[in-house]
Amino acid sequence: MSIPLWIRRRLQPATFGERGEQQAARFLRRQGHKILFTRHRHRFGEIDIIAVEGKTLVFVEVKTRRSEQHGRPAEAVDAHRQQRLTRAALAFLKSHGLLEYASRFDIIDVVWPEEQKRPQICHLRNAFPAVGHGQMYS
Repeated sequence: MSIPLWIRRRLQPATFGERGEQQAARFLRRQGHKILFTRHRHRFGEIDIIAVEGKTLVFVEVKTRRSEQHGRPAEAVDAHRQQRLTRAALAFLKSHGLLEYASRFDIIDVVWPEEQKRPQICHLRNAFPAVGHGQMYS
């Protein structure tokens, strides 16, 4: 009998990026955020973390790197990625009837050199505005 795929995936060790996302979620919890979803997938893309801070929904993109040799990890969240995140967030808000609630986009950049037990975490609150065309955009 073969092991179902969903069980095999749970048994695999977390990837480097997933470990960064886990550290980011832990960091947010310590800052008082309530984590609603991690790795939320939608046809428009994946949102790494969806959290609530006070009465604000927070859509978080996590970027994890071993070093800052090629710049801060957050710099990888370019205009195209911002637009994809905005579309995914809008779809989430629409599907859950939350369009009237305040929301923002944060980036957490995680630098985790191999020789260190714990990463350096930088939280960029309100890192970018919603980008694109439609009712959510500026």
